[in-house]
Amino acid sequence: MTDFLNVPAAVVSAQIEAVLRAWGMPEDKIGTTAEIMTETDLRGVDSHGISMLLLYRQIYETGQLKLKAEPRIMRQTPATALIDGGAGLGHPVSAMAMELAIDKAKAMGIAAVSVFNSHHFGAAGIYSHMAARANLIGMAVSTTRFVSVVPTRAAEAVLGTNVISLAASSGDALPIILDIATSVVASNKVKIYALADKSLPAGWVVDARGEVVCESGLAFQRLSSNGEGGLTPIGGAGTTLGGHKGYGLGLFAQILAGSLSGGSFSPTRNKTQKPGDPDNIGHFFMAIDPQAFRPLDEFQRDVEDVVATLRATRPIKPDEPVLIPGDPEWLTREQRLVDGIPMSAGLLEKIREIALAAGAPFLLGA
Repeated sequence: MTDFLNVPAAVVSAQIEAVLRAWGMPEDKIGTTAEIMTETDLRGVDSHGISMLLLYRQIYETGQLKLKAEPRIMRQTPATALIDGGAGLGHPVSAMAMELAIDKAKAMGIAAVSVFNSHHFGAAGIYSHMAARANLIGMAVSTTRFVSVVPTRAAEAVLGTNVISLAASSGDALPIILDIATSVVASNKVKIYALADKSLPAGWVVDARGEVVCESGLAFQRLSSNGEGGLTPIGGAGTTLGGHKGYGLGLFAQILAGSLSGGSFSPTRNKTQKPGDPDNIGHFFMAIDPQAFRPLDEFQRDVEDVVATLRATRPIKPDEPVLIPGDPEWLTREQRLVDGIPMSAGLLEKIREIALAAGAPFLLGA
């Protein structure tokens, strides 16, 4: 079995900062990016945290990623805005976009902000949670770089994992956060399994014949090469368990985050993209103020009633209670703040290589 090392969150954040600083990212962007990436790992979304430095290094070295980018508002109304991410990392511009959506929603009741010319932004739930912390309902949607998801009835990948997140405050200590890829699993989770040399659950990845692929290294290679087959949509490869519904969600995520902002559609972009051209990833953020519809306390009281009813629902197994979206992440966060963030030996070695190549210190272990 692969060995793991638990690393304190502060050390993980410092390692991310050290690498980004060595790559030349401005100080005002480093803190935001490292905070978001570390928070993602704390919540157990290991596929979108520090492990993403592997991809960031690749697109930085090819010139696609412009770490010194300054996002610019290209147009706006009292309730909307469009931001050019400048081909930088998605974390700073996405935080900026959701903050802008929150401010506009507090003034107008509802607001939406789109981003184009961005790159990977981490976990969508981080941004929807920003709205929930402000007692708003938040939504975050993004296209993705890779063509990895096989549409219903298709033999090849066409869509990305195209994430959707929704969050709301219940007035309780913890907000409700739904954060999902529109595929049955995020492609980076296949990477995490491959780094740990673990077999994939059946149904995550299929080949061109629709047959399952469980060998994680082979599956990740298939996803990385944009070959035949790929990830299945939510619901699986066929229609029996609703795979066509997941396919439809992925399509509309592309429309909201890509077509609306001017972000790219990967199969089209790939036909003309040169090695140094940015990926032009698109994001979409929306914030809704419940007080535009009714008093906040009444809204939150009704949400609390829904949550309480769900928590009190009789479970199949007494030791496995009904959960609310976000519960697993909050439980993981609480544990990892005490025990540290587990990192596989394979990932640690990759981060060591990245740090040394950048001229940054390696802080994660001996």
